[in-house]
Amino acid sequence: METLYDVQQLLKQFGIYVYVGKRLWDIEVMALELDHLHDARVIDHKTFAHAKLVLTHEHRLEEARDKTK
Repeated sequence: METLYDVQQLLKQFGIYVYVGKRLWDIEVMALELDHLHDARVIDHKTFAHAKLVLTHEHRLEEARDKTK
């Protein structure tokens, strides 16, 4: 799992589609949904950790983009 798209596809496997309208908010909601899947033990810890790492990275990139606007 390397991209935000990969995380979206993971969530899609569980019927979770996220579109809030702002990329930063989408990333935050995806992180919450991922937490819920992990807490429910639907996904293993390794998958969870990789997905969270991707989301954290994308969140930082998006925050940096917002600051330059």
